[in-house]
Amino acid sequence: MKTQIYTSGNTLPDRLAETNFFHGRQLFYLAQATPRLKPYLVTLETDGGEVAAQMLALVRYRSSLFPPYLYRHCLILGEGVYADGASDSGELFGIMLQAITSKLGRWTLYIEVSHLSQKMFGYRQLRDRGFFPVRWMSIHNSLHSRTPEERISSRMLERINTAYERGVVTAQVGGEEDFREFMRLLKHHNWLKPKRYIPDEQFFRGLMEQGNGQLSLTRYHDHVVGCSAVVYSHRQAYLWYAAYRRKSYAFIHPDILTIWHAIKDAHRQGCEHIYFMDVGLPYRKNTFRDFILRFGGKPVSTYRWFRCSIRWINCVLSWLYRD
Repeated sequence: MKTQIYTSGNTLPDRLAETNFFHGRQLFYLAQATPRLKPYLVTLETDGGEVAAQMLALVRYRSSLFPPYLYRHCLILGEGVYADGASDSGELFGIMLQAITSKLGRWTLYIEVSHLSQKMFGYRQLRDRGFFPVRWMSIHNSLHSRTPEERISSRMLERINTAYERGVVTAQVGGEEDFREFMRLLKHHNWLKPKRYIPDEQFFRGLMEQGNGQLSLTRYHDHVVGCSAVVYSHRQAYLWYAAYRRKSYAFIHPDILTIWHAIKDAHRQGCEHIYFMDVGLPYRKNTFRDFILRFGGKPVSTYRWFRCSIRWINCVLSWLYRD
């Protein structure tokens, strides 16, 4: 079995699995067309050309004048995709992880592995390759057994209905003007959050055109008060980005309406779950986590794994975040 790393869409193998958006062909093409974003697809292939495992890594080029910084980091969303019957997925994961780590070398400040399906998946393989775990919080809502209305409080439902009666409307981004409003609010919401990476608008444009994602706008009369970007993959929904003018329009609760629309839309499309992609660290006081839990979600303690290319910094961080 041989290891291959692809950086161009023209050379991708024909037999890639397309069951997982975050490790498939479509996200690869989307990243390739986005400025300051470069995809690396790692595969394990048999001599007959069958793809036994595949994993997509996204390298982000990040810079800012205030605060000043310039670096790139690699993000891997999940453990990849494995052929049916693969009993040694942990070992295959370790091989692909070693390949991408060697490929990126010292020119990538750090590699981050997140959203693993199980907390302990690949624990030994990640440790052996110099990664250290940081405790993280994950939240998802089940959509298959009970309706979203049955999972929230009557007080929350009353707020939602009152906001709709006052004229709040959430709809899919349609024309160019809607798209500009979406990008304007998303960038404004995150401009004081340097840790929050917002891709170039070409990424969101492609996401909207591909059909795997949906961009939505929440309006109060003529004012845009909220927006969200949701990705659909294999009967699962993922709320990737969201922004809202919570303080300016507190009386209509744009944050609640924006998240509620994403949940309801995922339920209408028959998704089994909706996952909130970045709830954050499991601090005792985490206002965003507490807000998301009000929609009836399930909190799950998990790990995010990191590896810094500067060896002494990686050693210090490994010691600080030791189990």
